[in-house]
Amino acid sequence: MDFERFRVKPGDRVLDMGCGAGRHAFELYRRGAHVVAFDRDAEELSGVEKMFGAMRMDGEAPEDATAETVQGDALDMPFPDDHFDSIIASEVLEHIPDDMRAMRELMRVLRPGGRLAVTVPSWLPERVCWALSEDYHTAPGGHVRIYTRAELEAKLKSVGFRVGGHHHAHGLHSPYWWIKCAVGVNNDDHPLAKAYHRLLVWDIMKRPLATRLAEQALNPLIGKSVVVYLAKPAAPATPAAPAEETADAV
Repeated sequence: MDFERFRVKPGDRVLDMGCGAGRHAFELYRRGAHVVAFDRDAEELSGVEKMFGAMRMDGEAPEDATAETVQGDALDMPFPDDHFDSIIASEVLEHIPDDMRAMRELMRVLRPGGRLAVTVPSWLPERVCWALSEDYHTAPGGHVRIYTRAELEAKLKSVGFRVGGHHHAHGLHSPYWWIKCAVGVNNDDHPLAKAYHRLLVWDIMKRPLATRLAEQALNPLIGKSVVVYLAKPAAPATPAAPAEETADAV
């Protein structure tokens, strides 16, 4: 996510739909939002809840910000219509067989004028992963489709969203997943996979200029994820009453 493009104000109600381990939810909390981290995996949510508590104790979020976890199904979310100011759905739609129904739920719970950010695996890196490993995409809970950006945007537009731009991210991560698929997606002890993983952890922690520049160059070519920014159209203005009706009311 680029939070310069997807700005979140203190006090905004923000949903992290399919939050996983909570990376985006934690950043939203730091920025002062009222965050709901939503996922179907109770174990993942337990870890997110513990991190929210640690952040509160350490003063990592503004005092008036709130954060909670909610377990549920993306196809039938337990939230009222027009409830959230912003929603993030990161690396989740590719897991859902009925993705159109999930998109309609996102439209339902987002307020008119609200913003949505969706990320999914980019087409080319994902095609390579599928070609290298059947386990990568056939494991329970795995990816059920490969999106092109055009298909993703078309589906989101068909349920009413307006597209507002895109970019690619995590260009350094694609080679790691290609290595994992080549040596076995569950083979975490393979020397090459372990070495590349250490590189990624070092890059995330240190963010050196050299790897930042390398990733900027690689993102448009082999960025592991594509990020699409969208908006729900604002509610139409209430038409003015005819002059004669106004006069009668007076």
